[in-house]
Amino acid sequence: MDRSPATILRWLFGSQSGLTDRQIPRWIFLRTLAAIYFSAFFSLLFQIKGLIGPQGILPAQQYLAAVAEHLGSQRFWYAPTLFWLSSGSHMLMAVTWIGLAASVVALFNLWPRLCFALCFVCFLSFVSAAGDFSGYQSDGMLLEAGFIALFFTPGGLLPGWGERSPVRRAALFLLLWEWFRIYFESGIVKLLSGDPEWRSLTAMDEYYQNGPLPTWIGWYVQHLPHWFHVATAAGTLVMELGIVWMLFLPRRLRLICFFIVTPWEIGVILTANYTFLNYLVLCLGFLLLDDRSIRWLVPTRWRSRLPREVSVQSSDNADQTEPVLSILSAPEGAAKEEKKPAAPRRGTADHLRALRLAVVAVLLTWIAYDTTAELLRMPFPDLPLPSGPVIALEPLRIANRYGLFAVMTRGRYEIEFQGSNDGQNWTPYPFRNKPQALNEAPRIYAPYQPRFDWNLWFASLGDWQQYQIVPMTEERLLEASPDVLALFRSNPFAQAPPRYVRAVLWQYWFTSMAEKKSTGNWWRREPIGLYAPVLTRTVAGKFGVVQWPEPLPQHN
Repeated sequence: MDRSPATILRWLFGSQSGLTDRQIPRWIFLRTLAAIYFSAFFSLLFQIKGLIGPQGILPAQQYLAAVAEHLGSQRFWYAPTLFWLSSGSHMLMAVTWIGLAASVVALFNLWPRLCFALCFVCFLSFVSAAGDFSGYQSDGMLLEAGFIALFFTPGGLLPGWGERSPVRRAALFLLLWEWFRIYFESGIVKLLSGDPEWRSLTAMDEYYQNGPLPTWIGWYVQHLPHWFHVATAAGTLVMELGIVWMLFLPRRLRLICFFIVTPWEIGVILTANYTFLNYLVLCLGFLLLDDRSIRWLVPTRWRSRLPREVSVQSSDNADQTEPVLSILSAPEGAAKEEKKPAAPRRGTADHLRALRLAVVAVLLTWIAYDTTAELLRMPFPDLPLPSGPVIALEPLRIANRYGLFAVMTRGRYEIEFQGSNDGQNWTPYPFRNKPQALNEAPRIYAPYQPRFDWNLWFASLGDWQQYQIVPMTEERLLEASPDVLALFRSNPFAQAPPRYVRAVLWQYWFTSMAEKKSTGNWWRREPIGLYAPVLTRTVAGKFGVVQWPEPLPQHN
């Protein structure tokens, strides 16, 4: 093999010199990525106006105006969003519908590269303008995977399996690198946090109850014996810090890794609602496979367009001699068939191809550097690495640091909004998704993401001064904002808004098996106190405080 710099660049970043035995996993990943984009935009259809619309909780117009005042002309880079053009309700819905339509077209494999580009731009537009409603790791995961997928997706209107666009090695590696970092960095933060629950392997004892949005399956799993929770806590650490390293080992070990982490992810999906996060990790895991391992799943009439299958004998020999990072290696046989590149020509088309290759190489190398630097700085924060490239990409959210469940929450708390016309009798506003009614089973609705309910779980662990979405919601309820009321299951004050609105804090627990059998309740709860100021609206239309809350006891 020619080892000149130009050849190496083409081998790593070029499509025509790419891998030909990853087309089925690529096809599966891209279809599932389109489905995840669909779930993200579909959930926004019913929420975006209530979250950041003109009559929403945190209007994007006010947020972007503050950004413009502080950053001036730099605002377009640090807040990259189409909502600079307009942040009215029609624009919010238009961007959401464009993203939703593009995800459906990508799902059917029609002009997928263009469709994924539209999905990325539309979702980034929301994330950049949504303030507190978009600071989730799952958003960064989707944007990172979505951006890299632009270099992973075959071109053309009807690319089929993508036989004319072999898989770029660098793009494949960066997607698997993201998969690896989600696990490994989550394991690192658990060790660095010093959380005694991870050190004593009691982290899973109340995990199913205390997570953001539990499921009914999680209720049953919570009641399994203590040894099960110890085993799953230990298994989590072993998988995040050890098993995922099998990515860098020969093919057979990668396949074993896939069959370990995939059932684990399915278990997480069934026992907790983490929106599309675990679905994304699950579909990234399919890139551990190759065509040979799943070719049998493809209907016979569609196999003819796939590359010729490598003989079993040569494949077995290859498994025994594969080098580290063999995920980037071409299968034996394929390398023999690779044609020697033709002598370079000096035409315009060749210059454009060279320029495109250079741009791809710079962007993917930039992401690789940033993500590696972020990982290394977790255990070694003073490591003298250049920070400029990392800072420059931060607004795009395409090179992120991850770390899930560094510290486990030690209780489940719920904020409830209540209205009253006399200040004595209070009626709650019913939520759509988060726990409230004691006899209502927690449901499974992921990958759908109820961002309002999700944010209130985080707010319940702090106080109202830290989470202004709570008093802002009180104000919108006093105004009877139809967009905010749509975030709730129903409006108990349909005739006219209440005179007073307050937010109270409860502590929730799963009921025991015996309690559920006798009462039918899935939950029990006790009041903690007033969470935020009790608000009213004066005749002049201004908001006034009726009662200030007392300091809450420690509850996180």
